[in-house]
Amino acid sequence: MSQFEQFASDNYSGVCPQAWKAMEAANAMPEPAYGEDSWTLRAADSLRALFDADCEVYFVFNGTAANSLALASIGQSFHSVICHELAHIETDECGGPEYASNGSKLLLGEGADGKLTPDSIEHLVTKRTDIHYPKPKALSLTQATEVGTVYTPEELKAIKSVADTHRLNIHMDGARFANAVAALDVHPSEITWKAGVDVLCFSGTKNGLAMGEAVVFFNRALAEDFEWRCKQAGQLASKMRYISAPWCGLLENDVWLENARHANACAERLASGLAGIPGVSLRYPRQANGLFVTMPDSVQEALRARGWRFYNFIGGAARLMCSWATTHERVDQFLADVRELMAQCPADQILRTA
Repeated sequence: MSQFEQFASDNYSGVCPQAWKAMEAANAMPEPAYGEDSWTLRAADSLRALFDADCEVYFVFNGTAANSLALASIGQSFHSVICHELAHIETDECGGPEYASNGSKLLLGEGADGKLTPDSIEHLVTKRTDIHYPKPKALSLTQATEVGTVYTPEELKAIKSVADTHRLNIHMDGARFANAVAALDVHPSEITWKAGVDVLCFSGTKNGLAMGEAVVFFNRALAEDFEWRCKQAGQLASKMRYISAPWCGLLENDVWLENARHANACAERLASGLAGIPGVSLRYPRQANGLFVTMPDSVQEALRARGWRFYNFIGGAARLMCSWATTHERVDQFLADVRELMAQCPADQILRTA
């Protein structure tokens, strides 16, 4: 088996055909630089149509830049951002949000299944209000979360109520936003601006693009001078059409949504298969395109020896991610290997992971 037959990350997958074709079309003739091209205009208009909103749209290279610059546009260095303790901006962005804002602090909240709760937000906002403490200015919600769960429209509206009370803007880290939309089967507006989200960082990389994230400001006032932030941070692509054109391919005919539905369905197939194997369990509910699996360390090592790749997060659980390119055949082959190895696993090791 190839070393890349894996479930490590949806970042491993290649470019989907529709995005590749659009980038090839953008290469057919010269276009103006720095986002003044027809492809960037078309992609931005397509996103406005998708969300049914007159929003400001910008394209950057990657998710860390998208989140960091978006959060920096909300507050100043003496402000703070409330996020879940497992949020990507806290655990995996090397202090990027703090760096981009010249020091704005992240305040870590709690909540089951990777989701912030209104009570946790209320606690952090009211914990201290003196001038010696960084003033809460924003919330950051991850959709889908770092543990593969999703915020429902009702949960988002409850959070919005707390945010309104304390005059907090809402940022959404949408690294897997497409998978959340597919899982909830809602219009994208229902879990963004209609639920109070001010700015969304919408990932294309994890859903079929080579690179490129869209920063979508539903609250247009927050977008003031954002293009200068992008330029200063090295995120203004000179040949912007090679970032924006693939978005056109992804958005046309709802390819983005079909890609996400396929990834979610593969994860559901994987979860269903694992559920029938004694000694294997899910750490969190499977709701989008990822699942966190508890199984013996020896079985995980044996799976890696057979060429499977996956990461261990959240207390040693094996994170299994599916993408637009995952196949049912690969899912079934992985399940067959897990069944075989678990059948060979000593009973005492299985009991330790139960």
